[in-house]
Amino acid sequence: MLEEAAPAANPEVLHLAAQAAACAVKQGVPAAGRLAVIDYTRPSDQARLWVFDLEQHKLLFQELVAHGRNSGGNFAQRFSNDTGSLESSLGLFRMLDAYSGNNGVSLRMAGLEPGVNDRALERNLVIHGAPYVSPYIAASTGRVGRSWGRPAVRKEVARPLIDALKGGQLLFAYYPDRHWLESSRFLHCGGPGPG
Repeated sequence: MLEEAAPAANPEVLHLAAQAAACAVKQGVPAAGRLAVIDYTRPSDQARLWVFDLEQHKLLFQELVAHGRNSGGNFAQRFSNDTGSLESSLGLFRMLDAYSGNNGVSLRMAGLEPGVNDRALERNLVIHGAPYVSPYIAASTGRVGRSWGRPAVRKEVARPLIDALKGGQLLFAYYPDRHWLESSRFLHCGGPGPG
């Protein structure tokens, strides 16, 4: 289902995202109506964030998204759960409440994977709009700007995207990190996920 809605995305990544979301429900996480997927194998000057409406089976957003300053240049290659690392985090997150902060409307993220992303709240990882995320900057510099580990998006799309994800929706951030892929409690439920 996700692959049909977003043919430009990597179908294997979308399958893993759907599998992780289904597995989370089996483990007691409330079911989400929407699922965001970030594919960090793609360069930052390409769309690599998709937001799906799981109930209506459609794609809501396909966007540029920043990665952490210390994760890499145009490509993210390093990830961390550590406070102060300025690196992005992988895995499955639950979206919490939106608030108005220094970067405008922002969305708190709670990491669901111990040792992988469970310090997201402590690290103040949030989705927010940023002026350094734009097609113009991507075209002129070869990449979008980098964040303090947060998945920043275009300012113009921040509010509707956050409104679509707030209140318990899920976000799956992917990179082929061997340790995470082998140990994630959401990728080893057995059986195929929805999608």
